[in-house]
This record gives sequence, C-alpha cells and structure tokens, in this order.
Amino acid sequence: MKWIAISGSWRLTSEKVESDVRKEVADIIKDGDGIVSGGALNVDYFATDEAMKLNKDFKQIKIFLPTTLDIYAAHYRKRADEGVITHDQAEELIAQLSRLKEINPESIIENKINKIVDKTTYFERNMQVVNAADELLAFHVNGSDGVQDTINKAREKGIPVKVIEYAIS
Repeated sequence: MKWIAISGSWRLTSEKVESDVRKEVADIIKDGDGIVSGGALNVDYFATDEAMKLNKDFKQIKIFLPTTLDIYAAHYRKRADEGVITHDQAEELIAQLSRLKEINPESIIENKINKIVDKTTYFERNMQVVNAADELLAFHVNGSDGVQDTINKAREKGIPVKVIEYAIS
C-alpha cells in the first residue's frame, strides 16, 4: 500500500476544488492505497470525508494533528468565535476527527508535545505528513503558503509531487 499525502488550502475553496479532491481520493482508496492529511478545513476535510465513505474501517486514513485533538478542537472553536471560520465548520471538522478516532484510534496521530496551534506547529505537522507519505498530491489555491511549505518538504524528501493549481477570487 502506498500512502498519498493530501495538502490543500483551508481558507478558500470552490466546487471544482472539492470535486477534484473527492475524485482523486476515491481513486486512491479504490486502488487500495491510503491518504495522509493534516486534518484541517476544506481540502483536508473533503479528502477525509471521501476516504471515510469508501473505507469503512478507516485503515486507509492517517491524520496528523499539530496538537492533541482536544487542543485542536478548542482552537477551532476559538477561531469560530473570532469569526475566521463558521461555528458549523468548526463543529463538522471536530465531529469528523472525533468519529475517525473513535472507529480507528490509530488513524489520528496527535502531537502531545505542542500546546498551541500556530503557523509553526502547522508547518511541523506538514513535515510529519510528508514523512509518512510515499507521494504528495497538492491542491494549491492562490499560492497558499502552507501548501507551498508541504510541496517544498516533499520535494526535499524526493517523493513524487503532483500539484493542481487554482485561482479563486
């Protein structure tokens, strides 16, 4: 089994991005391979959702979090209170990750050292995703720094990288 890292923007998305992510992930799961992702909104969420629909025991899914799930959930609720994301987005993501952990605890890899969620811990998480992957599939929206960081790390590791670029206004 190959592990394919999925990276993409959490800020902006479109129906095209979602459709592309779901199609690519469906192909990965049907081929018997697995996905590795970072458990964020939008691209990560779509990829995980699609993989969960097609892989009922969730053995083809690995999600690396920058902190524990409890700290991560509190962070997303705080971001919703700040108006950066919606409360529905926060709760849907938390529910997805909690369900995944409940059914296959090995699918969620929590960072028990980090106590905060910030750019540094997200970029550390990107390295963990790349280290667990055999290749990277990046959905790069508007030149996102986080996705570019993951692309750079994957290229440094020397694994195959496929980038799909999007411009969303």
